[in-house]
Amino acid sequence: MLRKRRTRRVLAAALVVLGGVLMALAPEIWAGLLVLALGVAVEMAGIALEHKA
Repeated sequence: MLRKRRTRRVLAAALVVLGGVLMALAPEIWAGLLVLALGVAVEMAGIALEHKA
């Protein structure tokens, strides 16, 4: 996918931050559960990218 280590790290950091923001801003209704799940998925993608580096 991404071969440049610096680009991969920047993208991973951005995904982790975005996931945290999504989890923090999730409302306390059923739709919030979907936003929270999306935030967790984005966080996991960011962590996986960083781990691959």
